[in-house]
Amino acid sequence: MNIIAIRRSVVLLSAIFLAAPLAHATGMGADDARYLLTRTGFAPDPAEIAEFAALTREQAVDRILSGTRTQPVTAYPDDLNNFIAGKQIRTMSRQQRRELIRTQLREGGTELRAWWLGEMLHTPSPLTERMTLFWHNHFVSSQQKVRSPKLMLNQNLLLREDAVGNFGKMLHAVSKDPAMVIYLDSASNRKGQPNENFAREVMELFTLGEGHYTEDDIKQAARAFTGWSIDRDTGQFVFRRKVHDGGIKTVFGKSGDFDGDDVLDLLLARRETSEFIVGKLWREFVSPQPDAPAVQKIAATFRDQNYEIKPVLRQLFLSDAFWAPETRGAIVKSPVDVVVGSLRSLDADVPDAMPFVRTLKQLGQDIFAPPNVKGWPGGDTWINTATLLERKQYLDRIARADDATRQMAAQRIGDAMSARAAAIANGSTSAPISGEESKDMMANAKRMEAAIRNMDIDIPAWTQSVDHAGFTAETALLAVAPVEKNDVVAGNNKVRALLLDPSYEVK
Repeated sequence: MNIIAIRRSVVLLSAIFLAAPLAHATGMGADDARYLLTRTGFAPDPAEIAEFAALTREQAVDRILSGTRTQPVTAYPDDLNNFIAGKQIRTMSRQQRRELIRTQLREGGTELRAWWLGEMLHTPSPLTERMTLFWHNHFVSSQQKVRSPKLMLNQNLLLREDAVGNFGKMLHAVSKDPAMVIYLDSASNRKGQPNENFAREVMELFTLGEGHYTEDDIKQAARAFTGWSIDRDTGQFVFRRKVHDGGIKTVFGKSGDFDGDDVLDLLLARRETSEFIVGKLWREFVSPQPDAPAVQKIAATFRDQNYEIKPVLRQLFLSDAFWAPETRGAIVKSPVDVVVGSLRSLDADVPDAMPFVRTLKQLGQDIFAPPNVKGWPGGDTWINTATLLERKQYLDRIARADDATRQMAAQRIGDAMSARAAAIANGSTSAPISGEESKDMMANAKRMEAAIRNMDIDIPAWTQSVDHAGFTAETALLAVAPVEKNDVVAGNNKVRALLLDPSYEVK
């Protein structure tokens, strides 16, 4: 099975790159184009860079924003539409329930991850997927607790619908989303026995940030959210009026017979909410340390525009800070950036994203399974001694061009599996290995072996010379100058050297 075949039409690219000098004269140029497309997406291929190089910064930003989507282009597997009703589970034997959990958590969850990874690779709007991922790490839920791939899929579609739409609308929708109801225990929040979990997280993590509410605000808000639940047989949100606390509540100094939606509106009315969200967007797109005056200015736009997201993104992407020289290379790439970005920048054809699901997990970003309610912290935490080695091994694999090396890499996967099995057998590790886990390991190893063995790299035209019509490999791949000095000037070894350079780890 051909997992990765990098395709490039030299004739088409030659025509594109012949226009590159004109792009420098009339537009922002290749370096700015690569920077903008990498920060707002994952990583562009040279054709995209050449196209955007001819535009001004303002034209380019407007084109990116106008091209966003509300629906995925990749069809998800039909079995992800299955929701197992509670009454069906209640009739199952213990063994059947175990089997259901296995298929829901492992097989369905893996399919779900592969679908989204495929969408990131093939989407015509990388900004849409980046923003969907941003909100996934803001409104956190996890497959491990929710268990239903159907509900996690629905939440992903919900986040995508307003990923660059309206934050207020999304806040109301995701607060009632069944996956969120399960993840933050809203269904157990009832009159006389309030569960404060959702009330706390909606203030601390979703809107205000720490230090802008009191414990009494949380207690009173929790009363307002009582009755929010799901129907275990349909998977739909339901409001259970009988367990709702209809009394007077006082939140942020305001009193009334508030329900959950009323509290969300009170949160949206707070200045801190707009500043908290803009600060997170700044760290996502501009730099790790937000500029307070600039954040406050953009947050005012956010409030004035009734929490519309596009005006905020436009202001961020056209700000002086975004384009400042010191900003480039200031953000560490996430595992998704590394995996998806490398494949997109090399214009890889990936018909099956399944092998790369495990790669993301190994690199520390298991999509649909953030580590806790705070999500992935990001930044420098993406890189440690273990994940840096995994990153290098992954990039080394996709940059190889000779069969012998690929066969050796595939053999190492088999050797690693054999070593683990032997360690368990002789008692040097107490980690149990189930039959199902063994099957999963074997299946994944075979997929990865096929991916490596069938890797057919036709090195793109832009790598074949030091300067291909005003375009270099450095321009295409790196945010800043390479750290490592090497004498390779072109070709597949040049690409490999740049992918393995420390500068490739930042954007």
